[in-house]
Amino acid sequence: MNSKNVLIAVSLSLMASGCSSIGATGENTTMYSVHQPVVDRTNYAIDVNVGGGNGLAASERTRVAEWFQALQLGYGDRIAIDFGGGYADYDIQKSVADLAAEYGMKLTETAPVVAGDVVPGTARIVVTRSRATVPTCPDLSKTTPANYNSANPANYGCATNGNLAAMIADPEDLVRGRDGRPQPKSDGYAKTPGGNQ
Repeated sequence: MNSKNVLIAVSLSLMASGCSSIGATGENTTMYSVHQPVVDRTNYAIDVNVGGGNGLAASERTRVAEWFQALQLGYGDRIAIDFGGGYADYDIQKSVADLAAEYGMKLTETAPVVAGDVVPGTARIVVTRSRATVPTCPDLSKTTPANYNSANPANYGCATNGNLAAMIADPEDLVRGRDGRPQPKSDGYAKTPGGNQ
């Protein structure tokens, strides 16, 4: 092979590698970021004894109060009570609602499903906490400066959406939003049909 053929072969290989790098520089040519916040939910549960009437016993009330303190309840957390197959106990709801009110929280009407059955004579208090992150950021996978198709950089949108995920007070707002109507006033506990009210 003479030097002329070698030069042509090298030129063709460089052109091919240049063409393959075009796709590697990015494919997102829109103004939308491929890096979006993801909301993760974690459920924390504690079972309390409910026998005896008149709400939580003093020892159980102290236990729940210390559990709330350990969890460092805050805005965006949701608190619910699961009575299992039994009827909702209004006095238990009120006792837990009073403890939640110390953190500026209210009870939600529906408890999420967690592992294990609620034993008769007990109730399960569930705290659901949501967290928003952008797990695909930072994205420094493509560092070549060539950008022949006017695509956005691989890291495009990470700063904006990362800050949004960090600043959102209630990550659930990223999932379902808010309708803008005033929230109904409540006495702090859910009234369950069929419960002792």
